[in-house]
Amino acid sequence: MSGRSVLKRIDWLSVLFYVLLVTIGWLNIYSSTFTDANPSIFNFSTLHGKQLFFFGASIVTIIVIMALEASFFERFSSLLYIVSVVLLLGLFFFGKTIAGATSWYSLGFFNLQPSELAKVGTALALAKYLSDIQTDIKRRKDQLYAFLIILIPPFLIVPQPDPGSALIFFALIFVIFREGLPLYYLAIGFLAVLVFVTTLMFGTLWVGFTIVLLLVLFFLLKKKRFKLPIVPLITFAVVTILFSLSVNFVFNSVFEQRHRDRFSLWLRLEKDPAKLEQIRKTIGYNTYQSEKAIESGGFFGKGFLEGTRTKGDFVPEQHTDYIFSTVGEEWGFIGTATVVILFTLMLLRLVHLAERQKNNFSRMYGYGVISILLFHYFINIGMVIGVLPTIGIPLPFFSYGGSGLLFFSILLFVFLKLDTNRLKEGI
Repeated sequence: MSGRSVLKRIDWLSVLFYVLLVTIGWLNIYSSTFTDANPSIFNFSTLHGKQLFFFGASIVTIIVIMALEASFFERFSSLLYIVSVVLLLGLFFFGKTIAGATSWYSLGFFNLQPSELAKVGTALALAKYLSDIQTDIKRRKDQLYAFLIILIPPFLIVPQPDPGSALIFFALIFVIFREGLPLYYLAIGFLAVLVFVTTLMFGTLWVGFTIVLLLVLFFLLKKKRFKLPIVPLITFAVVTILFSLSVNFVFNSVFEQRHRDRFSLWLRLEKDPAKLEQIRKTIGYNTYQSEKAIESGGFFGKGFLEGTRTKGDFVPEQHTDYIFSTVGEEWGFIGTATVVILFTLMLLRLVHLAERQKNNFSRMYGYGVISILLFHYFINIGMVIGVLPTIGIPLPFFSYGGSGLLFFSILLFVFLKLDTNRLKEGI
């Protein structure tokens, strides 16, 4: 496909959303790291200067992606996945530790985080496997292989330790659901989360009592012609109660104290108001200050470079995971609503693009991109405003990070390249 044809057929609306998000993100990185000693935009020794450099590197990479044949990404998807897994394994021997996590390779000017590459590789490999003519997602064996593709990278990422990045890979399960995975898997996952949370909040005794009560009511009220096997129902109830019993062991013996404190803060498990406030100001300090920063911005915000909490470094990691709090303080509700709307419109546009694909690989990869971006977006903003526990996940295209910006750009524009090659003309 010629360069002119690619320019004509690329989805410029998605490109516009991308440019707007990167630009607004960079302005907030500049504001959150600005000092009178380094006012220059093009000082590449500063964080905002480095982010600008990586935006340039991303543009160059995007041009290369658009110059390649669309079939290249399907043909080499398995190889890219293998390379990303090997790089994750190499971290155990050659990785650089930053903030307690051995998640980077030091390459001189910047640090490469292979988990970001692994997101691209896993989305491509999963799309390749699911689109194979011999794959039938209704078969248990094929379901197992699909789950293994997703699970291998987080299995290597968790010990770094980087549970936040590992969590993102589970978003790709929604791709399998889109392609026909039985919904009972989703129901089991939802039930496991529900039992885990309710056990922490109310205890195993109440969870078990509720399950037994529901079973008794079901058998008393069900109509005679409505038959369900009794043994599987009772087995399901027993397994659920056993899982509930294991929750306390996991919470008290497997989780570290900082993890227990975060759950205590999120679920309000600590009943003593004084102790709860103490947790908010220690392990929950980032979220506490983030909430205060957003609250202080009001409707219109304090103005660009005028955020007092931002300038006072009240919010740790404000240029990375907590960048949204800068938007809230300096741009107010208007700014935060604008960012949320831009992300939402981008995701809806990508859903539209994915649905119009005639090529199965392109459609499945598109939904992989959507799932990863949605998880990042939802969890990061939920974490910053205090409705989700602190996990440590950046906001795509927005948070500071060379590897993040570069590989999020690759993730998106590989799909936009595939979209230019769709068979359905005239759309």
